[in-house]
Amino acid sequence: MQAVILAGGLGTRLRSVVSDRPKPMADVNGEPFLAYLLRDLKNAGVQNIIFAVGYMGEKIEEYFGNGSRWGLNIDYAYEKELLGTAGAIRNTRSCIREAEVLVMNGDTYYKMDYAKMFESARDGKNDMMIVLRAVPDVSRYGKVTLEDGRIVKFNEKDVTAGSEAGSGLINGGVYWMKTELIDAIPEGRVSLENTMIPKWLSEGRPISGCVHDGYFIDIGVPEDYYRFVEDSKEQKWTK
Repeated sequence: MQAVILAGGLGTRLRSVVSDRPKPMADVNGEPFLAYLLRDLKNAGVQNIIFAVGYMGEKIEEYFGNGSRWGLNIDYAYEKELLGTAGAIRNTRSCIREAEVLVMNGDTYYKMDYAKMFESARDGKNDMMIVLRAVPDVSRYGKVTLEDGRIVKFNEKDVTAGSEAGSGLINGGVYWMKTELIDAIPEGRVSLENTMIPKWLSEGRPISGCVHDGYFIDIGVPEDYYRFVEDSKEQKWTK
């Protein structure tokens, strides 16, 4: 199993506290944030990692190298310009050697059973499986509609002004997908969330959703970065 980790963003919101490295390399108790992701992926049987890198990407490569000291195989796909989420995934295509791939953000942490997700996704009926989250108020997000395990609407921002949005499901930013979908992404700057997934749904592609309600955090802003530093100490998510 290969995993693509999207680590090419500029990280402008975290720049005030992490200015000398890319956001996914933010120090967490003596090791970079990415180490926490890699540890969980390795425990789930993922041995082959592709970092989609851009801004200060050489810092990631300098630290992790080819992955041998981590018991992993690591490749790097550099963006010369910002390509968007789908464009960044498409840019890794030459590194992908398997029929399926896991895609995840390099600045978010899920405490979840990835191996169980893979088993569920490989039922022969999915082209893609997306991890979803239940939130009490979907008004800030694009709402996802799930029917019998299948996604029928994605990134729908249809809440009218002044109405009560209520609870619902949103995109959690972790994707299992067949490599053939990546071949369908045009080169250049393309959004996965706003362009490709809605397009695939309109084409009738079978895309399922699995709801994850365990620990999740995005370290994109200082307060959440500091919270993860403390949470990881408390939970002893260390090597």
